[in-house]
Amino acid sequence: MHAFALYRVHEQAYSTLFASLAQSAATQEQVLLGAPGTIIEHKRGAHVYFARQFMSPEGKRCEETLGGTARDPDVLQRVQTMRQRMERSHGLIARIRELGRLGFQLADNKTCATVGVLYNHGLFAAGAVLVGSHAYAVLLNMLGIQAVAYRTEDVDIARGHPLALAGVPDDGLLGMLRQTGIAFVEVPGLHPAEPATSFTQIGPSRFHVDLLVPARTQDIAIVPVPELRAHATALPYLGYLLENTQMSVLLARHGAVPVRIPDAARFALHKLVVGRLRPAAMHAKASKDLQQAATLLAMLAEQRPGDIEDACQALPSAARAKARGALSFVKSLLQNAHPAAIEALQAGLSAKA
Repeated sequence: MHAFALYRVHEQAYSTLFASLAQSAATQEQVLLGAPGTIIEHKRGAHVYFARQFMSPEGKRCEETLGGTARDPDVLQRVQTMRQRMERSHGLIARIRELGRLGFQLADNKTCATVGVLYNHGLFAAGAVLVGSHAYAVLLNMLGIQAVAYRTEDVDIARGHPLALAGVPDDGLLGMLRQTGIAFVEVPGLHPAEPATSFTQIGPSRFHVDLLVPARTQDIAIVPVPELRAHATALPYLGYLLENTQMSVLLARHGAVPVRIPDAARFALHKLVVGRLRPAAMHAKASKDLQQAATLLAMLAEQRPGDIEDACQALPSAARAKARGALSFVKSLLQNAHPAAIEALQAGLSAKA
């Protein structure tokens, strides 16, 4: 029996600080990959060359060449622009550290760089959506609540429609990911002829990126994503999640990245469905799905009445049956501290679509 509350509401001043930071982050045309660093000068004879020296997402000292010489106005403008970006990033990081101390969710630096490079290439502006546990952490921050988060090495990116993008590298999504400085490679499929839908870091790390799209049937499939020169895993009911999205911001110690995330109520209901779809061998992940769903449902029922019922109304009938199958477990999490969430969920799932 779970007698404790699943979440705690942040003080209004803290949520206001987060909202202000999100607004500032949204003005970034490009985010820096890695820590902001410093501008250094290399002297070669009579010439001076500039570079940004910084710590990579993996904690390695790196340099980004800014060019030379000091007499070239284009180089000086490039250096000035970089200084401004670094100053802005330092300002954001100071506020992020404060929010981290207050209990807001911070992503790891490799996730920050990975999501950042996708932002820089315009994926989120074009409609790509961050899903999975990193989206859950962003939702907690945006909703102004503190709850148990889950460490993950998965970065899940979904797209519900073809993305209008410019400047895609010849090697597509893999080329974008490698711009982080992280040594990504394609993850081989289960069968030799099966194209990759995931990208992982070389070595013992389990850090990886999954590309997802909605399935047209109830079956999981692999489909091409031409604009990214990649393939994705097509999942049933993902389309429901991607129909209603919003922009927010992912926080990390290296900076703040604007991202597109799902609606909170749809995210919760989709987690109920996914938790029921997972095989028995993935019991731990299914329990995590249902815990995340319960936490969001508790907050929404108590702080934003009507959101759960609206999201249930849009849930496809087959998915609704799956969500009902998760009720008994979710009730065990909600019944003592959050009875309003059970009432709203049961009412929503029982109402006619």
